[in-house]
Amino acid sequence: MMTAAPATTPASPTIDDSLPEQAQELWGIAIEVWNTSFLGVSVGQGLAALLIVLIGLVARGLIARWLIAALKRLAERTETTFDDAVVDALSGPMKLVPVIVSLFFALNILQIGAEGALRGHQFVQSLVVIALFWSLHNAVGPLAHALQGLRNALTPVMVDWMTKALRIVFIIVGAAAVLQVWDIPVAGIVAGLGLFGVAIGLGAQDLFKNLIAGILILTEKRFLPGDWVKVDGVVEGTVEEINFRSTVVRRFDKGPVYVPNSKLSDNAVTNFTRMTHRRTYWIIGVRYDTTAEQLREIRDKVLGYVENHPEYAQAPEVSTFMRVDSFGPSSIDFMLYCFTKTTNWGEWLRLKEELAFFIKETVEAAGTEFAFPSTSIYVESGAEVFSPPGDDAAKAVLAGEAGKG
Repeated sequence: MMTAAPATTPASPTIDDSLPEQAQELWGIAIEVWNTSFLGVSVGQGLAALLIVLIGLVARGLIARWLIAALKRLAERTETTFDDAVVDALSGPMKLVPVIVSLFFALNILQIGAEGALRGHQFVQSLVVIALFWSLHNAVGPLAHALQGLRNALTPVMVDWMTKALRIVFIIVGAAAVLQVWDIPVAGIVAGLGLFGVAIGLGAQDLFKNLIAGILILTEKRFLPGDWVKVDGVVEGTVEEINFRSTVVRRFDKGPVYVPNSKLSDNAVTNFTRMTHRRTYWIIGVRYDTTAEQLREIRDKVLGYVENHPEYAQAPEVSTFMRVDSFGPSSIDFMLYCFTKTTNWGEWLRLKEELAFFIKETVEAAGTEFAFPSTSIYVESGAEVFSPPGDDAAKAVLAGEAGKG
C-alpha cells in the first residue's frame, strides 16, 4: 500500500531576502526626517546653510591669519608708512567680507518664505553697508596721513579735527543708509532731531561757544600741541591736546588742566615756545659810598662780558644795556638788560648763574659791595642825647657817637 508523501509548505523568507525592503524602509525614514520642515526649512537646508556659514567663518580666520599677515609683511618692507596704515585700516572690513558672502548663500538656501527671504536679504544688505562705511571710516586716517602738503598748509591739529569730522560724517551717513535698507524713514527722524537739537542748543550755548573758540584758535594758530603757554589767571604749562570743547594743558607739576577753549580765545595767551631769545633783566644795587670810577668799572666790565659772550645775542638783533639807572632808597642801582640766544630754560639758568658769579666778582674787585635795605640815623652836633639814668656805658657810647656826628 502506497502512502502519500507529506505536503510541502513554502519556505519562509530568509534575512538576506528581506534586507533590501528594510533598507528601503530605513532610507525612506531618513529621507522623511531630512525633509522635515520647521518654519518652512528642512533639516537638509538648515545643515547646508550652517555648513556654508562655518565655511565663511573659517575663511574669515584664514584672512585674519594669512592674508592680512602677508599684506602687513609686504607693507613693512617698504620705506613709507602709508601702506602700513592702509592695511591696518582695511583689515577689519576685509574680515567681514567672507561672513557676508556665506550669509548670502546660506539665506538663499534657507528661503524662509517670501517675507523671510526679504528680511534675510535686508540683513545682508545692512552688513554690506556697514562694511562699506567701515572701510571709508578707517581710510580717513591713512588719507590724512598721505596729505602731508595739507598738514603743512594748515596745522596738524586742524587736519586732525577735519579727520574726526569726516569720520563722524561717515558714521551718520552709514547709519542713515542702514535705516533706509530697513525701510525706516530717515527724513522724519532728522526732522525730530532738528527740533530736539533746537531745544538742546538753547541749553548748550557754552558748548557751541567753546567749539567756535577752538576753531578760531586753530585758524589763528595761537599755539600747537607741545607749546609752552601762559594765560594770566588761568593756566601755565605745556599744551597736550586741542579738542572740540576744551584744551588739555599739563602744568609743570605734571597736573593736567582741562581749559575751555573760550578761556583761551578771549584772554591774552603768551606762547613762550615761539620766543626767539630769552631775556635777563636785573636791578643791581651797590652802596652809596661807591665812587664814580668804581661805577664805571663795574658797568664796563659787565657790559663787555655780555657783548663778547658767544651765547648772548647782540645788537641790532636785540637791545643790550648795562647802565646806572636810579638812586634807590638804600643803593645806587644798575639796570642790566640782555638776551641769550638759547630759549631752553635749563641753558638759560646756566648762563644766568655764570653771569651772577661774574658780577659778584666784578663788584668785589672794584672795592665796593652790594647794597641791602638799611636805615642810618645821624645826630647833629650839640643835640641833647637822652639816656636812661644809671646806664654809664650807654651814656659813653652815645656821647662818643654824638662827638663823631
